[in-house]
Amino acid sequence: MELDMRKMRILQAIIDDYILTATPVGSRTVSKKSDIALSSATIRNVMSDLEEMGYLEQPHTSAGRIPSEKAYRLYVNSIMHRAMLTESEQRFIQNCYSNTINKVDEIVRQTAWVLSNMTKYTSLVLSPNINAVKLKHIQLVPVTEGKALVVIVTDAGITRDYMIRVPRDITAEQLERISRILTERLRNKRLDTVNQEEIPELYVTMKEQRDFLNDTLDTVRKSAENGSKLELSGANNMLNYPEYSDMDRARSFLNVIESKDMLRNMLTEATKVEFSVTIGTENPSEDMKDCSLVTATYKVGGTPLGSLGVIGPTRMDYARVLAVLGQLGKSLGTILTNMFEEEQR
Repeated sequence: MELDMRKMRILQAIIDDYILTATPVGSRTVSKKSDIALSSATIRNVMSDLEEMGYLEQPHTSAGRIPSEKAYRLYVNSIMHRAMLTESEQRFIQNCYSNTINKVDEIVRQTAWVLSNMTKYTSLVLSPNINAVKLKHIQLVPVTEGKALVVIVTDAGITRDYMIRVPRDITAEQLERISRILTERLRNKRLDTVNQEEIPELYVTMKEQRDFLNDTLDTVRKSAENGSKLELSGANNMLNYPEYSDMDRARSFLNVIESKDMLRNMLTEATKVEFSVTIGTENPSEDMKDCSLVTATYKVGGTPLGSLGVIGPTRMDYARVLAVLGQLGKSLGTILTNMFEEEQR
């Protein structure tokens, strides 16, 4: 059976209506659309064909039809019309980035908030890959006896901190000296390349503390291995959708947002392409079978360094989400590019 233009138009009308209302769509509803001049009987026959082809499903409690996962995939790939943001929405994005926000982590956090606010779904933003930036400053801060905080600051304003054990015979003055020498010797080095050859004088003057120095350098290298941080915003937005009044679906969604490593891996993989849309069972987790994930990559200096995305129900407003992601990704990339270039001056 062929999916001709008439079937495509009726399928689009059904998907558009269901995205808007979350209510199964009947032939009378479709017949009232101004661009579909067909009788209810004709539309019923077409809907029956679409159901047979796997594009529509019938809930047990309704005479109407709802789109299948197969229908959403066709919709995203071939049917939906491209959406555009209004001028006021574009100004809103620009105004959300205050000049007082000058740290990468703060910018990423603000981006996640803007994305969830504009789409009304749950947003995810992956910070720039720390492997691509260079070290600016290291500080060892005494916390309690036997412990110190290693604070790592990059040239892009990305900050990471890690707790490490400190031998009891190392004084605060020695920690300050180690911090100063590490900063002097390692500044402008990539985090994943630092090694003991960079700081020979410390290994000579602190022979008894060789293990501690190794642990400190390992911590710096591991900060690069840990890569990007994941910022999530708007988890409660999902509770506004009728799909998640079902306790099993709500529980599955909570499992998803608690699976930070899985989400981080998905967004890291998404950085390889400009946009990606995974629908329902296309996602790697059973808990995401009723969700869609839409992502966009952002570039810093022309290089893809991270991605941002939205999780929502499969009846997501894909066209609007892609429009918001596209604009926000460009804005985020521009802001980070300007920040990185400023740091290099």
